[in-house]
Amino acid sequence: MSVSLSVAGLVAGYGKKRVVDGIDLTVDKGSILLLLGHNGAGKTTFVRALFGLMKPEAGTVRLGEQEITGRSPARNVADGFAFVPQGHGVFRTLSVADNLELGGFAVHDRSLLPERRERIFAMFPILAERRAQLAGTMSGGQQQMLAIGIALMHAPRFLVLDEPSIGLAPNLVDKVMQSVAQINREMGTTILIVEQNVKASLPIAHHAVVFKTGRKIYDGAPEPLSDHQRLMELF
Repeated sequence: MSVSLSVAGLVAGYGKKRVVDGIDLTVDKGSILLLLGHNGAGKTTFVRALFGLMKPEAGTVRLGEQEITGRSPARNVADGFAFVPQGHGVFRTLSVADNLELGGFAVHDRSLLPERRERIFAMFPILAERRAQLAGTMSGGQQQMLAIGIALMHAPRFLVLDEPSIGLAPNLVDKVMQSVAQINREMGTTILIVEQNVKASLPIAHHAVVFKTGRKIYDGAPEPLSDHQRLMELF
């Protein structure tokens, strides 16, 4: 299987504080990789460094065959790399439709956007129902769906979701996870999902990685992590 993203020896942090310490990682094309770890394990710092929101101190990041280490987020978006941060990442004072329109800002062929918008509405019917509603007045789960929809407007080949279940009710968590699996299955998008909700995210993963204090301590099949005892040993 070809590799969508590869990371070698990645080191990142804030000032003198090293948060990510020499991570090697590969994500197979067309797969869902689940990144787990407790608070402070370095997960968010790691994906921010991948996307270019912070510059790594050392190491390399490759998207396909192209090195993108430290490259700007704008260039990454234009090259098919999308990132949905914690906290939903929507324009709260704009409508659902306007949010999606802004999501397609990097698409040169504007004729592609209506079809993409309708596909997102089909995937998230609540967004279609509320296309005129201001994003900031929607529930947390609806905002999360919209944030994912914004990222999908430019048809990314690689998508990073940072804690998409955070703050959501259990039924909405399941809906979001089902949608992530649907995106992967129907659109062929490679996905790296950062989560703490192991129960909800493990069933959709093809591969799993666990971070602890900035280092990778597990890299393998997701099934062994469904054993509570094994998971607690890692955490």
